[in-house]
Amino acid sequence: MLLILRSLILAVMLLLSFVFGGLFCLIRPRHRDNVHMFAKIFSFAAPVLGIKVIVRKPEVKTEEPCVFLANHQNNFDMFTHTAAVPKGTVSLGKKSLAWVPFFGQIYWLSGNILIDRKNRSRAFDTMAQTAKKIKEKCLSIWIFPEGTRSRGKGLLPFKSGAFHTAIEAGVAMVPVLASNQGHIKLNRWNNGVVIIEMMDPIETKGLAKSQVKELSYRIHSMMSARLTQLNMEATALMAK
Repeated sequence: MLLILRSLILAVMLLLSFVFGGLFCLIRPRHRDNVHMFAKIFSFAAPVLGIKVIVRKPEVKTEEPCVFLANHQNNFDMFTHTAAVPKGTVSLGKKSLAWVPFFGQIYWLSGNILIDRKNRSRAFDTMAQTAKKIKEKCLSIWIFPEGTRSRGKGLLPFKSGAFHTAIEAGVAMVPVLASNQGHIKLNRWNNGVVIIEMMDPIETKGLAKSQVKELSYRIHSMMSARLTQLNMEATALMAK
């Protein structure tokens, strides 16, 4: 019964957000704050799903654009990670999303960037254009560097695109971690705690493209170690 009720409530919430959010995007298509607006709306669904989301951000905030690196676990990212998405931020998604009825069109209209991962040449062109947009429009980019859902398998290896983009644009990279979400079930009343933590910015100014691999490895190690700690903390909080 709970599964059916939650599914219905979630479906209504998403439908309303797409309808009214879509109309808003038609008024101001591809505006820099459209994605933030949708992120806030989606994050409101977390309590409905029985999830308590705790968001932690660095004490020292920067107004400069950056590249956010977020871990990608499952579809619940849409309701947890979104609580941390700041204004002036758009996401990078696969081009195939454009063909998803209704959602794909709104995803593009809200200002997100689509990339063709299957075409290496086009993918690099898109990343170069993304770096240009970061500098010219003072935009931050939200990227899932794993490129696919980890489904509880820890932090998967990173693809290099996000790192090339950050170095090309000369902006910092900000790791964003969500603690384990594998326990979340729609038919469970209390789905516990998910901690979303933004780590301190990692500067890329002065780095060369030849240092992408080293930078990727270093950040992956940092995020993997911190994710283990967050998972332990979230588990302890749920046990209380």
